[in-house]
Amino acid sequence: MELYDNERIDDLEFKGLKIIQNVNGFCFGIDSVLLSDFAKNIKDDSIVLDLGTGTGIIPILLCGKTNLKEIIGVEIQEDVANMANRSSKLNNLEDRFKVLNANILNLDKYYEKNTFDVIITNPPYKKKNSGVINDDERKVISRHEITASLEDFIKVTKDLLKDKGEFYMVHRPDRLVDILYLLRKYKIEPKEIRFVFSNKEKPPKLVLIKAVKNANEFLKVDNNLYIYDDEGNYTNEILKIYNKL
Repeated sequence: MELYDNERIDDLEFKGLKIIQNVNGFCFGIDSVLLSDFAKNIKDDSIVLDLGTGTGIIPILLCGKTNLKEIIGVEIQEDVANMANRSSKLNNLEDRFKVLNANILNLDKYYEKNTFDVIITNPPYKKKNSGVINDDERKVISRHEITASLEDFIKVTKDLLKDKGEFYMVHRPDRLVDILYLLRKYKIEPKEIRFVFSNKEKPPKLVLIKAVKNANEFLKVDNNLYIYDDEGNYTNEILKIYNKL
């Protein structure tokens, strides 16, 4: 497998899966790993769309965790999409994981409405003009709503998701009101949320959300997920997610 400058192959330590990453770019974090686990019960033979796939970590893990039929990873940055495509080939997943180099705002040019059984996303967390701006354009696009807003991600989901299709997202708790408002606005009903904490002494750092298009109103709040125990070690649940227990 050909690697370019500053690229490396990381072993995901799960079913022999690997991923290509650029050490100077935006590498995946625990949020993508947790989201892939949160969505692991999607139905067999599902057609899945990953909005803002980055280097393809979520599709690669979902191919290992589920019996999905096909997952399309959409990535606007050409070099990052290229890495994801090579990672698909590296894992012999070309028949299941395909990469589309495009802006999510243009997906109506590629797919008809109501096409996908499941849509999943780990979108940029920060509003366009908020937070510290990184000098690396790849990191800015990954972290800030430069090319598409939170509402754009949810509106695209509404258009492309089948009736009663499932939507999975990981985000920051401080954006939760915006997320729930927008999901209701576009008739994607929030059905399940789970807060993720670094430990029991700190406020939640992430929130995992499942919603269903045109579903009835009922929200389940799961037990909290803690990353570290009192000794600063990974909790058993995190170890299980990382396939280390």
